[in-house]
Amino acid sequence: MPAKPHMKRAATRMWAGAAGLATVGALVAAMPADAHDHGHHPKPDRTVDVQLLSFNDLHGNLEPPAGSAGAVTERQADGTTKSVPAGGMEYLATSLRTARQGHPYSITAAGGDMIGASPLLSGLFHDEPTIEALNKLKLDVTAVGNHEFDEGATELARMQNGGCHPTEGCYEKGKKFRGADFPYLAANVTSEKTGKPILKPYTVWRKNGVKIGFIGVTLEGTPNVVTAAGVKGLKFADEIETINKYAKELDRQGVKSIVALIHEGGMPSSNAYNDSCDSQGPGSGISGPIVDIAKGVTPKVDALITGHTHQAYVCTIPDPAGNPRMVTSAASFGKLYTDTTLTYDRRTNDIVRTAVKPQQSPKSANHIVSRDQPKAADMSQLIARWGKLAAPVAGRPQGYISADINGRGSEDAEKPLGDLIADAQLAGLSSPGKGGAQIALMNPGGIRSDLVYKASGSEGDGVVTYGEAFTVQPFTNMMNVVDLTGAQLITALQQQVSGPNAADPKILQVSKGLTYTLDMTKSGAARVVVDTVKLNGAAIDPAKTYRVAMNEFLAGGGDGFPALVGKNKLVGASDLDVFDAYLAANSSASAPMAPPVRGRITVVK
Repeated sequence: MPAKPHMKRAATRMWAGAAGLATVGALVAAMPADAHDHGHHPKPDRTVDVQLLSFNDLHGNLEPPAGSAGAVTERQADGTTKSVPAGGMEYLATSLRTARQGHPYSITAAGGDMIGASPLLSGLFHDEPTIEALNKLKLDVTAVGNHEFDEGATELARMQNGGCHPTEGCYEKGKKFRGADFPYLAANVTSEKTGKPILKPYTVWRKNGVKIGFIGVTLEGTPNVVTAAGVKGLKFADEIETINKYAKELDRQGVKSIVALIHEGGMPSSNAYNDSCDSQGPGSGISGPIVDIAKGVTPKVDALITGHTHQAYVCTIPDPAGNPRMVTSAASFGKLYTDTTLTYDRRTNDIVRTAVKPQQSPKSANHIVSRDQPKAADMSQLIARWGKLAAPVAGRPQGYISADINGRGSEDAEKPLGDLIADAQLAGLSSPGKGGAQIALMNPGGIRSDLVYKASGSEGDGVVTYGEAFTVQPFTNMMNVVDLTGAQLITALQQQVSGPNAADPKILQVSKGLTYTLDMTKSGAARVVVDTVKLNGAAIDPAKTYRVAMNEFLAGGGDGFPALVGKNKLVGASDLDVFDAYLAANSSASAPMAPPVRGRITVVK
């Protein structure tokens, strides 16, 4: 039965208002050919599927990440798991361009940390290559992450707006860095002076009357995971309060479909990217900060794209109204992307989310960025161009190893590469003239990769190049040596597993000579067995003063370690320079360095 004319006009007027079209004639002309018959085909008329492609925590990984950092765990049909090589901008571009085919309504969004802690190919040039690559990728929008603040708000503004580096100038003759074609969103990051967001708090994607708003926030705790200089003059507000505030603002503007890009995440119960997060009920397979955030964000928001923890998950966590809502994360380094289908209702201008009709609710899945597909030629050309500029520095041999030395790829509390870095810092800062360090401590999050035995280029197996060492420690943090009492040192060890680190322990990597037992069967600070904390076999004296080396991030109390803020600070060389010097002094082609033998931290489970 055909629709009655007056009913058709009413529906048309409603849609015309939402689309902002001046006349009914203009509206009808803009409608798809199959959308004119409201009587026989109401669903195609009323709804349209919008594809939302997303990823997070790229960290400037233009080339395929090496070692375990470049693999994802995949669950097989028989229940076993296997490691699958993944990632690299040449493959990410191909994956996303292929996924977009056949989807006239497609948006690509990111959950922050696109730059910062980047390998040399991007980091050497202050991440201009990554922004250029993301422009070519047609990224539509991203939130800021904590690493977008590694070089401060002024440099972040340059990433958005363009212009050559203030001290190093333009890297290519005749080429001026143009900045990001996509908006960086920083809704909860405000200037202490003005009280206003330092970048856009939100943006609205529009096509043929479809309007979807994006709000971007980073974790409120960003100042705890970035050097003080990087966040100077900035305030970081609560994620839930900020998102809810701007969701109301968007709603008042008639934008009813909203996605939150949140650089904060959770920990899935499985490390396989394709395991179900909802197998024991909605959201049952995830824990961590994002759970409370998801439960507190207004129902006006239809999906949450998250990041920060470098984990892979697709979860359904009900919103405060009890309706299903997707919460997703695509691991890191461009190894996965998430494909989410949002069903947009043209009459309500909102995304369909209902527990009554789950088949109409958003559907989402993570996909591997496989290296068994063609490379995107434009990305290959970009990598080659910047690689040529970096080559004189990147390929220089720094040291030699006899086997893989895992850092990021180790799930143990004491990581082989952590031992090596801490030993390098102790060696570099132990002489009286360089600080007189007796102990060195390294934060695990600062170890960004592994040292891989297999050659990454033409350098040969076992050769550690400057570029590979840079990838492990890309921050160029200055080393500090400070006075700490034994009591402060013990408190710092307890802070690894208590306070803000209770739910997600951050186990410091310690130099040779420092030993202790970590009893994970206990809770909080009691996990550190105090009478086992020893230096060279002698119990740490709470009243005695020790000289302790660490990077400036830790020395400023970063990562939840206020006890490490000491006295009589001496500033030394950069962490990378100290690491490179140690590799050069302690390895050669004929006598490569073996992975350190662990045994400094005894873990009771």
